[in-house]
Parts: sequence; structure tokens; C-alpha cells
Amino acid sequence: MPTLSAGPARCAEEVAQAQALRYRVFAGECGARLASRGYGRDEDAFDAWCVHLVVRDECRGTVVGTYRVLTSERAARAGSFYSETEFDLTGLQRYRTGLCEIGRACVDPGYRGGVALHLLWQAVAVLMREGGSTHLIGCASVPLAGDGESAASLWRRLAPDHLAPADCRVVPRRPLLSGGLARVGAAAPNDPTAGAAPMLMRGYLRMGAWIGGEPARDDDFGSADFFMILPIERMSARYARHYLMAA
Repeated sequence: MPTLSAGPARCAEEVAQAQALRYRVFAGECGARLASRGYGRDEDAFDAWCVHLVVRDECRGTVVGTYRVLTSERAARAGSFYSETEFDLTGLQRYRTGLCEIGRACVDPGYRGGVALHLLWQAVAVLMREGGSTHLIGCASVPLAGDGESAASLWRRLAPDHLAPADCRVVPRRPLLSGGLARVGAAAPNDPTAGAAPMLMRGYLRMGAWIGGEPARDDDFGSADFFMILPIERMSARYARHYLMAA
């Protein structure tokens, strides 16, 4: 049984291991077109400004899970949040100083039983509490199966119950729901998984998060990205006890 621990990367080597893990998962498993392809690491301009949370297998001395976190203060120094490359966040201006963005969620295939992700969420909670963050934001990705019809179906199924209030809405810069997709029905033809929310999105929704608006299209990652926003005061009591109070 591996001994796992989680927290901010302790050195440049752990950051490099996290980026290598991201590359293996995003490029190797998901076929993403990464700007850093050929280097064996997923790295972009935001990495230098983020806190890199990692899960370590202490017995092996390796990084087996990672999340990168961009607080409002760090985003100001970076010039923007990563999600602003995909969404216009003007509607969240009144909350901006309390935003905490998480992204690049990644766990090694051999550690996907739930413990590693649980440890990452606890580490996120520590950063939010220490920084006084009020809203957690991030993108949940859905594969562009059926040229986007499946993701469009998911949006139509979830929006009636999970769409954010008007003062927490964002606007996609490259909308998925354009042209023919605006008229897609409940499911993509011959796609038995159409409308199924991925695990990360289900986790957000269970905690009480809203979907901030229509999804954006990300062709580099071959996904439709849903902007998720979770006011900490809205977090369900179960998860608040599980993460915030344990942090």
C-alpha cells in the first residue's frame, strides 16, 4: 500500500515531475496538441505563476497527482487567469479578488482510486483558507465526441438545474453551441455515452458548483470546456466538513 502525501511542490524537480505527468496524461492518453510537444512536459506561460500542488508516493519518491492553482493575487501578476483564455470573466469582476482558479487536474493511472484526488482537494482547501478565497473556479472538460454533439447534449441536460445566477455568468470566446450544434437534440446518434458528465464535473456539481455559462470549444485538447464556479459559502455541508474543516 503506497504512502501518499500532498501539498505544494517542494522543489523544481517536483514541478518538472508534475509537468511530465500532465504530458503523459494529456498528450499520451487524451491526444492533446500541447505547445510543449517534444519536450515530454506540459508547460505554458501560466506555470511560472501557479502554485503546483502534488501528490507524492513517498515510498517511490515520485509525483503521482497534480493540480495547479492560480490565486487572484498571482493571476494579477500573470496578467489574467488561465480560464480567461477561453472565457470572458467580466461578469465576475465584483468577485475577482476572492477567486481561486484550479486546473490541469491529473492523476497517474495507477493511483485513480480516489485517494489521490481527495488529497489534492484537501491541499486546495488549505490554500483557499490561507488566502481568504471566496470562490473556486476552474474548467471541466468533456471530450468532443460526435464533433461536439455529446457535450452540447450535456449542456442542455445540466443547464436548467445548475446554471449560475446572472451575476456569476461568463461568456465563451469560442462557443461550442454555434451553427448546427445549437439545434442538437438530447443525444448524439449512436453514442451511448452522450450526456454523461465526467467524474471531475460530477465532483464539482456534488459540492454545489454552478456552470458559469455555455461551454467553450478547445480544439488543442479536443474538448468542450465548462466553466465551473463554486462560492465557498454554497459548498454543501458534507464537503465543507470533508475538505475545509479538515484542511
